[in-house]
Formats: sequence, C-alpha cells, structure tokens
Amino acid sequence: MPVEPTLVIPSSLLPADGRFGSGPSKVRASQVAALAAAGDPAAPVLGTSHRQPQVKDLVRRVRQGLATLFDLPDGYEVALGNGGSTAFWDVATACLVRRRAQHAVFGEFGGKFAAATRRAPFLEPSEVREAAPGTVALLEAVDGVDTYATVQNETSTGAMAPTRQVPDARAGGALLLVDATSGAGALPVDVRDTDVYYFGPQKVFGADGGLWLAVCSPAAVERAAEVEAGAEAAGRWVPEFLSLTTALASSRADQTLNTPAVATLVLLAEQVEWLLAQGGLAWSSARCAESAGALYGWAEARDWASPFVADPGARSTVVGTIDLDPGIDAPAVVGVLRAHGVLDVFPYRKLGRNQLRVGLFPAVDPDDVRALTACVDHVVEHL
Repeated sequence: MPVEPTLVIPSSLLPADGRFGSGPSKVRASQVAALAAAGDPAAPVLGTSHRQPQVKDLVRRVRQGLATLFDLPDGYEVALGNGGSTAFWDVATACLVRRRAQHAVFGEFGGKFAAATRRAPFLEPSEVREAAPGTVALLEAVDGVDTYATVQNETSTGAMAPTRQVPDARAGGALLLVDATSGAGALPVDVRDTDVYYFGPQKVFGADGGLWLAVCSPAAVERAAEVEAGAEAAGRWVPEFLSLTTALASSRADQTLNTPAVATLVLLAEQVEWLLAQGGLAWSSARCAESAGALYGWAEARDWASPFVADPGARSTVVGTIDLDPGIDAPAVVGVLRAHGVLDVFPYRKLGRNQLRVGLFPAVDPDDVRALTACVDHVVEHL
C-alpha cells in the first residue's frame, strides 16, 4: 500500500519526543550537555589520554554507579572492555566455558552466542535448547555442562526470560551467564542468581555501542583465572584482547585494556547517575512496565493489532513487539510516522513480520508511548 503524501498526523497527537528505537536508543538532553561539557578546554575529558585521572574517574563512576544500581553482593565486581556484547561472547567462549556450554536460544542474539561456542575447536559441542521467536526457551541442568547461557530480554522478538535458572547446576559449580544487553538497568534482577550479567550501553543506558560491561561473581572470576592459566596446555589460545582476567585487572584500576570510546563513557556515566537519582532499578523497571502496559493494552483493544508474544508473562517491558493485520502495511505506517518525527518503530529485519517494534526504555516517557499509539490509530484509519 503506497504512503499517501498528503497524510498528516495532527500535531496534537504527536509525542513530545518521537525516539522509540530499540538500540541505539534515545539519548537525553542532559547526557548531550554532559558530553559538551567534557570537551571544555579548561577541564578536558574528551581529547586527552585515556590514562589521565579525569578519564579514569569516568570509569570509576560507571563501575561504582552500576555496583549501586544492581546492589552488588560482596565479591561481585564490574568489569568492562571494548567491543560490545558481540566481543563478550568471544571472551566468554575463550575464558569461561571449561568444556561444554548449554544455551537457551529464542531469538537472534542468543543464537549468536551459541554459534560462538559451537565453532570453538577446543570445546565439546554445545547443547542448544531452542524455542520459536515470540516464545522463551529455558535452561535445564545436564551432566557435563559447566556453563549455562541465556538471554534476559530478546531485543529481536520482545520476549523476556527469568534470570533465576538451573540453581542446582550452579550449586554444583556450573556458571550461569545472562545476556542483559537490552534489559540491564530496566528489568528487575537479583545478580546473586547469575555469575555473569553482561550488557552493552546502547539500550537502557542511552549511550553508543562499542563497550561491554559484565557483573561477575567470585565463581566467574575464579573460573576465568583457572581456564586462562591452563589455556596453553588445553590447546586453546586466549588473545589479550579477549582475556577476562586482563579486563578485570584493568577495570580494578579504572581503565580499559586499550583506548575506549571516551564519549560513550561520558554518556553512560551520566545515565547511570540519572537512573540512581530517579530511584534506581525499582523506579526504572516500574516506569518501563507502565509504558509496556500502555502499549500492550492498546494492541489488545484493537481488532487489527496484537502483541507478538502470546504469553503475557514473557512480554518484554523494554522492547514491545506488535503484529499488525496482514491488510495493514506496517512499512507504510512506519514511513508516515518517520515523516512526522516518530522514529525507529520498525521490526527486527530478520524476523520478517508485519510488525511494529517499540523501545520502552526508561528515558522514554510513558505519555509518549500513549501518544505513539494514538498516532498509529490515526495513520491506520487514514491509509
């Protein structure tokens, strides 16, 4: 269905801020102001060595802020490095999986980590528990598996899973790794239920990609030291860039191994501190749940729209996916919205559905989500 060039959404319906991307996500004005201040020649953060105190202070702010946000237990610590969550899959493959991993795969990103461990020539074949997009796969304790991996929130499908899984296996010494790239900072979590809770900064934290951050348990730190110490004898190669023990040592010194994107650290530190000032994880998760309730409730009240994730308990509160009736051209709807400054509500490209996907991160005002739904109503009525 072609987009009508004369179709206009009344300004009274438009959200105050039309950014609903699922990542990179909305960047708040105060983050941009902090970035501008970081370039002040009188006290520069940008454009100076990343080994200088002012840049190391940024890393300290991030690590301490995340420790407070997640209420870290004794012994847990925050590590960070360059390369994003994609790089961390290789870090985990090289440094945390002793012999065999099990993966819960229910979307694009869980599948990519599973592919990394499957390809590793020094590991036994991974076990993969897979579920169809829009549903959730769960882990199950199996003899011989020493590392379990799941995704808290599948950005590609809008399904979310519990982080407390395989407690018996963890009690027996196995590790649980949780990819929280689009959930960390907005979905409830008790990190005691995990051994590595890792994520990137480009979703909830409103920064650019290119960094990975990982909350590591004492068991994970010990495992990395053990695996890396025996790597050569076991026939595995751990490049320094992928060494978790090296990343931990650098992080403890408030540094990264190699030059980080300092602007990303500025945006990240500002967002972490904003979340804490608003009320921390409890505030953030409640705000996202409000936005999600507005979006899913709206879809369920329409005969031409429905939540893609059928199980209400598995519907993400940070990335909402809404299927439209086949008679409605979702790309045309997205095109009209974009022409009016309502941005990035297209579905994940590989999912291939007639769908809207809406970022519901804490920087997004729930009232703007309600305004988005009113805009969609208007566009669908007039297309």
